[in-house]
Amino acid sequence: MGWMHDTLSYFKLDPVHRKYHQDEITFSIIYAFTENFMLPLSHDEVVHGKGSLLGRMPGDEWRKFSNLRLMYAYMFTHPGTKLLFMGGEFGQSAEWNHDGSLDWHLLDYGPHRGVLTLIKDLNHLYKAEPALYEFPFDNRGFEWVDYSDRENSVIVFMRKGENKEDALIVICNFTPEARPLYRIGVPYRGTWKEIFNSDNLKYSGSGVLNQGCFEYHPGKISW
Repeated sequence: MGWMHDTLSYFKLDPVHRKYHQDEITFSIIYAFTENFMLPLSHDEVVHGKGSLLGRMPGDEWRKFSNLRLMYAYMFTHPGTKLLFMGGEFGQSAEWNHDGSLDWHLLDYGPHRGVLTLIKDLNHLYKAEPALYEFPFDNRGFEWVDYSDRENSVIVFMRKGENKEDALIVICNFTPEARPLYRIGVPYRGTWKEIFNSDNLKYSGSGVLNQGCFEYHPGKISW
C-alpha cells in the first residue's frame, strides 16, 4: 500500500514539479526486500470518488495516456509481484461501477488500444526476462544505477537474474522532455539492446523512443 500511495501521489504531479518529489518515487526500495511485497493498483483506488487511474494523470489527453503507460512500465519493472484491477488494462476513463460493465467500447480508440497492447507486452516481458522474476523479493535482483537526478526527474536501475547475461537496465524519464544525449553508466562492456519502450508508436506514443520507460538488455558483451 505504501508503494501504491507514493506512486499515485507522484504521478498526479505535473512533471515540472516532480523534481521536488524524487524521494517519493525512490523510497519504496528502502523497504522493498523486508517482506514479500505485492504492488497493487487495486479496486480501492478507482472507487468512492477517486476516479480512474487515467483520470488521475496530469496534462491533456495525450499526456495522461503517456503517464499511465509510464506508470505501468515502472510498476512491472519494480521488484515485487503485480496486481492490476479490472479496467486498468485498457485505461478505463470512468471510475469503476459495480452495477455496470467495463467500458469495452473504449477499445475503438487508439490510445486505449495502445494501453491494452502495452499491458500485453509487459506481461510477455515479465515472463520472458528472468531478471524480472527470479529475485522479486531479494536485493540480489536489484541495483541502483542513478536515483539522484532530480533535475531531470530520471531514475535508472538494474534488475538482475541468476546469470549476468539476463541483466536489464531500466531507465524512467518522468517528464515529457526528450533527452537524446542522456548518458548513463552500465556495469558490463558491450552493446545493449532496447527491448521495450512505453513511448512506442504501437502504444499510441510519440515514437521518439527516448521518453517514458525503457528496458535495455545486454547484447554481445565482453566480460
